[in-house]
Amino acid sequence: MKKPIIVIKFGSASITTADGAIDEQIIVEIARQTAKLKEHYNIVIVSSGAVAAGKAYIPQYKGTLPERKAAAAIGNPLLIGIYATYFKPYKTALAQSLCERQHFANRAQFVQLKNTYETLWRNNIIPIANENDVVSNKELKFSDNDELATLIAVGFGAEKILFSTSVPGVLDTAGQLIREIPVIDKQILSLARKEKSTVGLGGMTSKLNFARIANQLGIEAVIFGMDTENAILKAAAGEIGTCCRAKPKKISSRHKWMATGSLISGKVVVDKGALEALKKRRSLLAVGVTSVIGGFMTGEVFQIADEEGLIHAVAKSKIDSAVIEHANNKTNIEIAHADDIVLL
Repeated sequence: MKKPIIVIKFGSASITTADGAIDEQIIVEIARQTAKLKEHYNIVIVSSGAVAAGKAYIPQYKGTLPERKAAAAIGNPLLIGIYATYFKPYKTALAQSLCERQHFANRAQFVQLKNTYETLWRNNIIPIANENDVVSNKELKFSDNDELATLIAVGFGAEKILFSTSVPGVLDTAGQLIREIPVIDKQILSLARKEKSTVGLGGMTSKLNFARIANQLGIEAVIFGMDTENAILKAAAGEIGTCCRAKPKKISSRHKWMATGSLISGKVVVDKGALEALKKRRSLLAVGVTSVIGGFMTGEVFQIADEEGLIHAVAKSKIDSAVIEHANNKTNIEIAHADDIVLL
């Protein structure tokens, strides 16, 4: 039988020491535990750390965009070499997969990526994915590797996505671990600390937002720390960390692509009435729009948010954003048809 797919994301803070160097003891554990997990899953590892590995070679590194790109160029082969060293005793070969946002926005390119990964799995090889920072366009970058991991999980139909972080999971206001989250709502999102690590781009807010998308599209997400013995194996079994439960949902590949792979061109803020209509699978009309953020053209994909900023859906536009901004009094102008709206 075909193995289920699991995506495991390691942020820079998870795999680096206090001084920013790659923590090889963590890589040892990733190799050992992932080798065991491979018996039951097809695995994608999404690993940050290239910039952290390479910046030491740039004197007086200040973190400018050109310096980050240069550090990534230095660090990518160093990082994959460290991984390869510790996977070798388990007779597991690795493949480096440097991804750009366009690989998911362009359906033909994504199919090629998927076919490549399936070939790797058939040959007992684990792909290690990271953003191609060296050439990524500033405007078309992933927000962070949490997004890359989620795009891979959704696009490949993964069963689970594991987010490794520097804390044990999502903590409540008293600092206690929340073991299970049935629904990621505004209250849960408010628990996320806003700061990021000194070496990474993401944070708990990012993980919760992308876990929410994964859950809405039928994928379980676990947010966990590496401090526990056999942490990866236990997280995969739901025994540690915070388990964010998937909603059982059948969704077409087209809608999955709209929700994650498509390039988002703007955002429409709607009132409560419009939001309730969307939840009842109605089309989006101009009368329910309170503001438009960013521009988009007919046929482009935009986000739909409530007045507090929470994203509830993505949709394919039937009209230009400029028309929407002047259509508030025309209740029958349809911005997006119900069939072209994906609730998140």
